[in-house]
Amino acid sequence: MSVALLFIAAIFLSYSNGTNDNFKGVATLFGSGTTNYKRAINWATITTFLGSVTAIFLASTLVKNFSGKGLISNELIQTPAFAVSIALGAAATVFLATKLGMPISTTHGLVGGLLGSGFLAVGTAFNFSKLGDTFLMPLIVSPLVALILSAGAYIVLRKIRIASGITKETCFCVVDDCDSVSVASYQNQSIAFEGEAHKKFVVETNQQCITTYSGNIFGINAQTILDYAHYISSGVVSFARGLNDTPKIVGLLLVINALDIKYGMIAIAVAMAAGGLLNAKKVGETVSKKITPMDHGQGFTANLITGLLVTTASIHGLPVSTTHVSVGSIFGIGTVTKSADVKVVRNILISWLLTLPVAAIISAVIYWLMKNIF
Repeated sequence: MSVALLFIAAIFLSYSNGTNDNFKGVATLFGSGTTNYKRAINWATITTFLGSVTAIFLASTLVKNFSGKGLISNELIQTPAFAVSIALGAAATVFLATKLGMPISTTHGLVGGLLGSGFLAVGTAFNFSKLGDTFLMPLIVSPLVALILSAGAYIVLRKIRIASGITKETCFCVVDDCDSVSVASYQNQSIAFEGEAHKKFVVETNQQCITTYSGNIFGINAQTILDYAHYISSGVVSFARGLNDTPKIVGLLLVINALDIKYGMIAIAVAMAAGGLLNAKKVGETVSKKITPMDHGQGFTANLITGLLVTTASIHGLPVSTTHVSVGSIFGIGTVTKSADVKVVRNILISWLLTLPVAAIISAVIYWLMKNIF
């Protein structure tokens, strides 16, 4: 019974995680107009699932961290009531935030659950030092780092683009250029006759690229390049999210050996995918459209920074929040462009501040009920 209840709680947490978190990796794709909502969420679902499966091989440190080891005694960790209370407390908090359209952190919810149930169970014996060093510091620092890096990267990349003369109308071409040609004019059109030819790389506007040079043209539009890069970067973010979040939930299942790690991660991945496909749009609208308007290049920059930070954190076992990093990166762009909606950002920050205490209270209540009534 306890194992079944824990599994159900973990699946509910995974589903809630998907509803609130799945779209964040592709928020800039939708927000910048690169693609529509349906294509964005499908891309997020595929890449997040792949990240979840990859976590089987790369994210053992996160599994250990979120089992609660080091925060409380091993005897308490082995009790189903403790794991169930954490999972349900975090799940209820994240699901409530989803209904309100607020992008909060499942990681933060889990930390709140660990704090609430752990403190109720052991009181001052709870290892607050490890909680701060291992969990809270990465959660607090990560959005600030994301904001700074995103703003800095956008400034640098924009200067490079301007210096290179690249705009949305620019294309990259490889053409057959002629050293010596005869040129005639007919009805205001220039015609280049055959001469001694060699390959030449040029950067021109679409119209110039098409009409100025004759011969074989292999043109790749700069906007197309940027859109493909944006898809790749958003895929990296979603992949990193699956890589980072799945082990945290699986850690709850492993504390009582409820499920083999491989099957646990697959079950979590499926539930996360279902949550994103069925119920992610409200939070997606907030992150994509309401924090700041963005164009293709700005969205790409925010995605790139988010992916790099979350992937690095996953490999090193740091429980950063994809939500905090993603919102921080997008807000960094809005800071540079001076177009961020401060009221929306303020409401998001308030929801972040409330996540931990709300999850802690819910988890503590559930733990008390399970220990004293059930």
